[in-house]
Amino acid sequence: MKYEWRKKEKELYIPKRKPELVTIPEQYFFSIGGKGNPNEQEFAEKIGVLYSLAYAVRMMPKQGETPDGYFEYIVYPLEGVWDLTEAGRKLNTLDKEELLYTIMIRQPDFVTKEVAERAFEHVEKKKPHPFLNEAKIGTYEDGLTVQMLHVGPYDDEPQSFQLMKEFTENNNLERISLQHREIYLSDFRKVEPAKLKTVLRYKVKAIECFVNYPHVIAIEFIDGGVSSEYRICYVYRPQSRRPDKMGLFLFV
Repeated sequence: MKYEWRKKEKELYIPKRKPELVTIPEQYFFSIGGKGNPNEQEFAEKIGVLYSLAYAVRMMPKQGETPDGYFEYIVYPLEGVWDLTEAGRKLNTLDKEELLYTIMIRQPDFVTKEVAERAFEHVEKKKPHPFLNEAKIGTYEDGLTVQMLHVGPYDDEPQSFQLMKEFTENNNLERISLQHREIYLSDFRKVEPAKLKTVLRYKVKAIECFVNYPHVIAIEFIDGGVSSEYRICYVYRPQSRRPDKMGLFLFV
């Protein structure tokens, strides 16, 4: 039976249509970077290079090579980490020519550096492309993030990011940078814009409890802490019988 990331890793790839907090572990990717409008041909060609590499790994057993630990699986979806140039950040409206991106496709755990190198060799031989020289293999670890499922056109994403911003602020979290990650669950070539499904994510950190609440007299922990370092809790101030705020705090 094939490994299906949609079923086995729902918490990472099938989130709800409202913001939530999740910890993303270290993952292995083929990736390629660039700058400019994603509607241009260059962007499409770079996507093609990534899929060529991903399927080179997927089809290795049919080429007479079976990596150690190999298992049948469905290729992971395309992802993109997005940012803006310094010039782009100074503008009041989005100029897509000022976009910076790293697009990537995650690889299964059995993929090693040696397996990845063999994939590059296969693609170079059977489907060479100038952008292949720009592709890389490496690990990414987003850690603590806020994510949600966006349904609709890419240009409507600011509406979902506003919900994520409100969630971040209401849960005593702080966004680490302006970079964000998108995971494309739909093929934009086949799905109408109103039905496109995209996972939106950005990295956050917890605001330290005792910095923001210097007069705390009691903390009531809630079951189901996010990790060993981050816990959800109610905070009580002096002369108060009700929780002042619920949030995620860092305890060291």
